[in-house]
Order: sequence, then structure tokens, then C-alpha cells
Amino acid sequence: MKKNDIPNILNNLRNDYQEVSCTLDYVKPLDLLVATMLSAQCTDARVNIVTPKLFEKYRNINDFAQADYEELQTYIKSTGFFRNKSTNIMKCCQKVLKEYNGEIPDTIDELVKLPGVGRKTANVFLSEIHNTPGIIVDTHAKRLSRRIGLTKEEDPVKIERDLMKKIPKDQWSEFSHRMVYHGRAVCNARKPDCENCSIKQYCDYYKNKQ
Repeated sequence: MKKNDIPNILNNLRNDYQEVSCTLDYVKPLDLLVATMLSAQCTDARVNIVTPKLFEKYRNINDFAQADYEELQTYIKSTGFFRNKSTNIMKCCQKVLKEYNGEIPDTIDELVKLPGVGRKTANVFLSEIHNTPGIIVDTHAKRLSRRIGLTKEEDPVKIERDLMKKIPKDQWSEFSHRMVYHGRAVCNARKPDCENCSIKQYCDYYKNKQ
């Protein structure tokens, strides 16, 4: 990439998607943590369908920690991997109660110690709840950053590190959201709409198609 490519990419995406936010619905910090855990290998749209009834049933961290394992599964089954997710949600909440006095930790080093919480979930939580800049490597960020040429890595942690070096820190969170918006609207997985992409002139994928 040329020196000015990244600022131009950021500016064009900002013009395309001026108002961006997390696409998971939540009210409380715990809601967001659980919703983000459910979003693994699942669309945010599906998670948003599931969580209203889930959060009506399980209203606080004690409810999740003491949940009936089989019953919890019935609420989240349509998000996929529901057995593992049920186990992780319950164990996560139990650990928060036991080791953090019921308060969800506010650092990435502590968050990733919780069952079912990886760097993606931790960065979503910190960005939304504590306004801490973070690069969120979900399926969209992984696909788009590789297509554009911002990274050649496959591993999400290595992708995150590459993007942290190239994207200004104060734009990390908004950049991550814009990757989601752009991935849904234009640069989808199966058939990217390159002709209507505002950053195609900077994109390796588009250049290699020519």
C-alpha cells in the first residue's frame, strides 16, 4: 500500500458509514458480554432475535451462574454450538461471582481469563462499556482486512496486531464497526460488489480481479 492509502480508506469508509455502533442489542454490560459470546459462529441478527427472551428469563449474573444447563440450552439453541455456549456462559458468570465479586473485569488481560471470552469478545465489551479503543476481529474484519491487503495473516490475534499497527488508535473501534457495515452492505463473503465499493482503488482483491 502507498503511504496515503490507509487514511483514504478510513475517510471513504467514514463517509459511507457516518453513524456506526455495535450491532448487538443490549441494555446492561452483562447483556453485551453474553450476547457477544453467543455471536461466535452466528450472526448478530440471529443473536438479537434470541436475547430478548433470554434476558427476560436470566436477569442478572446469579441467574446465569445458577441456570439449569438443559433449560439454558433451549433459549440459545438457534445460535449454534449451544452446548459449549451454555457451559461457557454459566462458568463465566460463576467465575465472575467467585473471583471478581460479581463485577465483570475491565481489562483485556482479566476478561480473556473468563471461560468463553476471547480477544474479540473482550474488545467488544471494553469498547462499548468502557470506551476503550480496540480492534474487533470478527468474520467481517478478517475477510475485509485480508482482501484489502491490510494483513496476510489468518489467525485473528495476528490480524489484530497488524491492524493495531496500521489504524490510528483513536479509530480502532469505529473502524471495526465499519468493517461490519461494509462487509454486510458491499464486501460480502460470496459475491463482493466491487463496482460499488468506495475503496476498490486501494484493494488488493479488486486489483487482482482486473
